[in-house]
Parts: sequence; C-alpha cells; structure tokens
Amino acid sequence: MSSISTRRRQRLPTLFEVLNRRTLTPVDLFAFYVFMRDQHRSVDYLDFWLDVAQHMSLCRHYVRQLRRSVLAATPDLEKDSSKHSSQVLEAFKLQQHSEIANGLEQESKRVSMILRSESSASGSKVAANRNSALFSPERLNRNSQVENAKEQDDDDEPTVDSPLAQVNSSTVTRAHIRESAYRIMVTYLVAGAECELVLPLPIIRGITTAIEVDGRDDPEVFDEAKDYVFQAMEREAFPAFLSNKALGNLVPAGALLRLIIGLFSLFAAFWVAFILIFLDWKPKSTRLWLILPFSIGIYGCLSYQYDLDPLIVFAGYSELNFMKFMHIDEPYVKSLLIRRAIWVMSLVVVLVIGLCVLFGLVPGKRL
Repeated sequence: MSSISTRRRQRLPTLFEVLNRRTLTPVDLFAFYVFMRDQHRSVDYLDFWLDVAQHMSLCRHYVRQLRRSVLAATPDLEKDSSKHSSQVLEAFKLQQHSEIANGLEQESKRVSMILRSESSASGSKVAANRNSALFSPERLNRNSQVENAKEQDDDDEPTVDSPLAQVNSSTVTRAHIRESAYRIMVTYLVAGAECELVLPLPIIRGITTAIEVDGRDDPEVFDEAKDYVFQAMEREAFPAFLSNKALGNLVPAGALLRLIIGLFSLFAAFWVAFILIFLDWKPKSTRLWLILPFSIGIYGCLSYQYDLDPLIVFAGYSELNFMKFMHIDEPYVKSLLIRRAIWVMSLVVVLVIGLCVLFGLVPGKRL
C-alpha cells in the first residue's frame, strides 16, 4: 500500500480498501477481523471472503505457472499444432491486453476463463479429486484448526490469514485448486457445515452444482456468493466498525469499565459535597477538593457516552481488545479522533467547573 495515497485520502476508508489491505491501524484488516470476531459475532462471513480471495490468488498463481510451462513447451507457436496450447495462450493474450482497463472482477473472469479452457482441453478427472478433497487429512483437521484460531484471546492475537491449507507457491497444481474449491464448499455452504453461512438457496445450489456436477473449480464459481457476503458486511458490519474505530477508541468492555468508575466517582463527589454543605464545613476552600471526584466521574461517563478516551487518543492509541492497544496510524482517522477528543475534554472541563462553582458557592447550613 502506498503511504502517499494513504496521506491523500481525506475520508474514511471503504470496505474494499480494508479487505485489500490498503488501510492502516486502527481501521486495517486485522482490526476488522477482531471486530467481526469479538463484537459483531459474524467472523465466518469474513473468513469466507478471505478464503475465496485466497482461492483466487491460488488460481492466479497457477495460471502464471501454466503460462510459463506452455511458453516453454511451445517456443514457436505458429508452427505448433497443439490446439490446447493455442487456446490457452490466446486467453493469456486477452488477459494481458485488458489488465489495466479492468479491475479485480474482470481479472476473476479472465482467470476463470483460462482455467475452464485448460480444464476442458486436458480432461481432468473430477470425481477422484473430489473424494481426495473431501476426506483429506487437512479436511479432517479443519475443525480443530478453526477452533484454535478463534480461541486466541488477549495473549494470542487472531490471524486474518486464510484458513485454507498453505501450499508451496512454486508447486501449485490443479489438484490444489480443486481441493481449495471443495474445502470452501464443505466448510461454508453445505447443510450442517462447521461454519455454515446463511445465504440465499439459489446461490448455494448454483455453487454446489457447478463444483459437484460440472466439475468447475475456477474463482467465478464463488463470485455471486462473494458479492452477497461483501454487500452484507458493507451494509451491516462495516458501518458499526467505522463507528467503533474511526469515531471512538474503546471496545465495549473498556467503555463499560469507565462508566462504572465514573458513576462511582460521581456518587462519591455528590455525597462528600452534601456532607460539606450540611455540616457547614470550615474553611470553605475545602470544597475545592471536589474537583477530583467530579473530574473522574464526568470523564468516565463521557468516555462511555462517546466510546472515546481522550487521554489515550492524545497518546496516539486505540483499544483493540480489552486493555490491549494499537497505535493510530491512519492519518484521517487520527485527525478525526483528535478533534473528537478535544470536544470531549472541553465538555469535561465545562461540566466540572460548573459543578464545582455550584457546590462551592452554596452557603453551608448545619443540620
């Protein structure tokens, strides 16, 4: 990610920028993953999106590898009679000419076209690979891996890497792609899956039919489900994430702790203030000590109200988990949080001065 583009972005980031790692803390992908896991309780949707993105990356690497192998096998394409090689390289030419003009969506379609072309020409055996994907050792260990990843708390930070099996980048084969596609299907889409997503039935049927019946494993198979999940996160989870991280710097547990401390301090401040008034305590300057409990109480209550701790913002940090902090690096978010912190501190000062003047000027009367 370019630091120059980050500095020039005078706005809040979009979900697309967060998912593609174009943002900095506290609105980066890692913070979004923690938010989806701990607060929104819908991390399976983000896991699915990341798994599909990893599948696309796997297919892209396989296509580049295939291109190199085809070019090495057919140095003189015009004199070669290989219909398969000509077909695949023609798809590569189309990919190169439209690389700049089209975005990620078009790239997915191009890679899918190349994979379908290669698959139809080579006549792959889908059924045998399907069984190996469904009953592979990686599949049997999937449940324990996902549970271990989700049980990482304060001591072990969660990972946003894809839970797909990691393969050597230099040895990607078509079997790896098929296994990846089947693992996504059985993990998120089939009935009773360990991370089953709530998706429209036509989308699920379309994916299962494409994989199990048509033998497809290209990224375009998951495009409709990926778009649906993206729109769901953009509509429901992402606004709450921005509100929590770009307009505040506290997690719910941290805000609640400040509310409890604030209410207790306010109770103590009012209790001492009324005691000093009704005992007609002398000298009157003793009431100036009320500024301490009033300050703590109002500070804690306003921090809860705005989900923002001004002192932590001025120090340049935001709360990731309860009592675990990360540095604020996103320039626009940092400036936004500083402005809100100044506003909250101004309210604290005004309210504390008002209460201290009120209880300091009230004449004492011993009961």
